[in-house]
Parts: sequence; C-alpha cells; structure tokens
Amino acid sequence: MQSTEPITLKRDVKAAVVPIGTGVVLQQGEQAYLSQSLGGSYTVVVNGNMFRIDGADADALGLQPAAQPAASTSAGPKTVERLEKEVWDAMRTCYDPEIPVNIVDLGLIYDCRLVPMSGPGTYQAEIKMTLTAPGCGMGPMLAQDVQNRLLSIEGIEEAVVELVWDPPWNQAMITEAGKLQLGLY
Repeated sequence: MQSTEPITLKRDVKAAVVPIGTGVVLQQGEQAYLSQSLGGSYTVVVNGNMFRIDGADADALGLQPAAQPAASTSAGPKTVERLEKEVWDAMRTCYDPEIPVNIVDLGLIYDCRLVPMSGPGTYQAEIKMTLTAPGCGMGPMLAQDVQNRLLSIEGIEEAVVELVWDPPWNQAMITEAGKLQLGLY
C-alpha cells in the first residue's frame, strides 16, 4: 500500500528515523505519505524524511492496525522440522522499512538454529542476521521484530537474535523470490 495523497496525522506518534533508527515524535496535523505497510509496520515520508511507525500506532495514520499472522494452533506435538518451518515463516513477516521485501528473501538471515531447552518440546531459537549496510541504525529494531515474532510461536521459549557482519551482505544473497519482487530480472 503506497499513497500518492498525503495523510494528515491524527495524533502525535512515536516513529524511528530511517535508516538511522533515532526515535522522534511526529506531530498531529503533519502531512505524511505512506510508502510501505508490510510486516505490521508503516514506513512514511514526512517533509522529505523517511520514518517507521509501529503497527500498533496505525490509528495515528487513520488506519486500522495490520493483522498479525496467527500463531499456530494445530493440535498434537510439533516436530522440530515443523517448528523450524514456523520460525522461518515468522521471519518472513519482518520487513526492511526501505525495501518492500521480507528479511528472509533479502538474504539477511544467515543462520537459524533451534536448541532444545529443559522443558519437553521447548526450544531456544538462535538467529544470526545481518543488514544491507553496517551503518543502518534500524538493526536493533529489526532484530527486536524478529525476536518478538519468534517468541509468539508455541514451543519457542527464548529467542536470541545476533547481528553479524561477516560475510558482508550483497545483492547476490537475495533469493529468487526477492529478486522477482524487486524487478532485478
């Protein structure tokens, strides 16, 4: 969803400056242009600057909060394979605020391991991820998005998301699906 018409902010709203991640408050009455609404958050442009607004604050844009993916409710014990698929699916709901492709298809997830914990059927998810640029201040916010999504999965008791820089990310790491979305073919 992208708007060519400005949206008047309905109330003051906390936002993060993209790409540096600095927290700011956008003021009621300011004009915003919606550039992206993926993964439960919103990227807007106000006065020529880009900001990320959390999905819980959609009302400030005059919108309904984006529906979050439902947690798995299937009966019976989960296999590790099924749980790992749910973890990958959850990470596919996280988006870079500047690029309309999920972080998995962007190639930002380098490693995903499920480590058994003491309780039966409980695991710690250990994720190694990177960013498209080392200086991107949105890293902690994206890592927190990943952690929050993983902790909402039944069977994941802990989630550790580590930002790594080796190997450095490059466009060759984008999946075929991501390249199609970006028109790189």
